[in-house]
Amino acid sequence: MTEGAPLLELRGVDVAYPNGRSALAGVDLTIRRGERVVLLGTNGCGKSTLLRVLDALITPTVGEFRFEERRVDVRTAQDRAWQQDFRRRVVLMFQHPEAMLFNPTVREEIAFGLRHLPDPDREVRVRAWADRLRLSGFLDMPPFELSGGEKQRLCLACLLAVEPEVLLLDEPTANLDPRTVGWLLQWLRERSITSVVATHQMAQVPQLGDRIVILSERHRVVYDSLGAGGPPDRDLLVAQGLAHAP
Repeated sequence: MTEGAPLLELRGVDVAYPNGRSALAGVDLTIRRGERVVLLGTNGCGKSTLLRVLDALITPTVGEFRFEERRVDVRTAQDRAWQQDFRRRVVLMFQHPEAMLFNPTVREEIAFGLRHLPDPDREVRVRAWADRLRLSGFLDMPPFELSGGEKQRLCLACLLAVEPEVLLLDEPTANLDPRTVGWLLQWLRERSITSVVATHQMAQVPQLGDRIVILSERHRVVYDSLGAGGPPDRDLLVAQGLAHAP
């Protein structure tokens, strides 16, 4: 991949549900290595769908998704070697943590994405991330016995332990306590990792990223600070349901 070339790219992407209802419409989005993108929009505008397209979980109905300038289609997604490489490099945190948890214990959840490591190295990394996210006392517990906030911290541990190149986060602070929110925001600020974060927390936007993309209720990109030369004005935020009218 040449320097400055796109890392993640959506070209004219539409996504429609089987019933014909639109989830994304004509989305063009280019993300380069090291960019920290914040994705804003009201409920139902397509933020979660967009993240799933970027994670190669959904194939566009129209248009294309490219990773490192290679088109990702159904055939690519079925390539086992490509999938293994992609899943270690690009990770997605779902809005609801229960959708990510399926192993018998917290230890096995964190270790699942580390299967390529030798056993001793895997255990060291599991314990390190359990400690960072205050899960050390839960390692032998079933994940479904954890509280909502603990499950959210577990999902973060699972993703960050992999040491990915790209983080896709869907409302990552929704169930977190202030201490963990502060830790996560600082962790993201201190690293040059490529990230796309969907959020409703307007106060956290400056800490979550340096580029803002807004999806409208029509499932289109209506604002991208990369080409706008500055942050969105209040009138736009009000029009998109992201702020109250004065």
